[in-house]
Amino acid sequence: MKKIVVGITGASGSIYAKRMIEVLVEQGILVHVIATDTGKKVFNYELSLNLEDWITEMQQQYSNLKLEDNHNLFAGVASGSYGFDAVIILPCSMGTMAEISHGLSSNLLCRAADVALKESRPLIIVPRETPLNTIHLENMCRLSKVGATIIPAMPGFYHHPQTMDDLINFVVGKILSYLKIEHELFKKWEDTKYED
Repeated sequence: MKKIVVGITGASGSIYAKRMIEVLVEQGILVHVIATDTGKKVFNYELSLNLEDWITEMQQQYSNLKLEDNHNLFAGVASGSYGFDAVIILPCSMGTMAEISHGLSSNLLCRAADVALKESRPLIIVPRETPLNTIHLENMCRLSKVGATIIPAMPGFYHHPQTMDDLINFVVGKILSYLKIEHELFKKWEDTKYED
């Protein structure tokens, strides 16, 4: 069974995390959710859902979903020997990205990201901020140089989205495609002839 850590921070875009968790558990992947304190607050503010309550409800149908305590550095995902397959942080705040890019592991989410880097496992950062200042860009570059993948929450439009869900599914699908996880969240680009 694949094991993926999904991190949720206080950046806007909680809907991406919710959709990612839904898709992963539906595919039978073991999902460890780590949310910062502000991430929980933004999740509630944007989606009118309490994260803990929502996960408890999801666990009634899916046993492959676990909410981790971000303050518990004794959790399995804090160790390289646990062997998770990837860490996805979406949305990723600039504060969390700065901590990870400077090797700080003051909480479980940053520690799991650090483990992914040191063990050469996929670490996907989904920044949700605009405009970006030079510090933000330098931290992204710093992480990219040590093996992280930056996938901004930038939906495409070649699949002719009709709804908000289409835009959300595009971003989630891009992350899944990078991890080589099959999905049908959006129509893939195909070679096509364009006639003027």
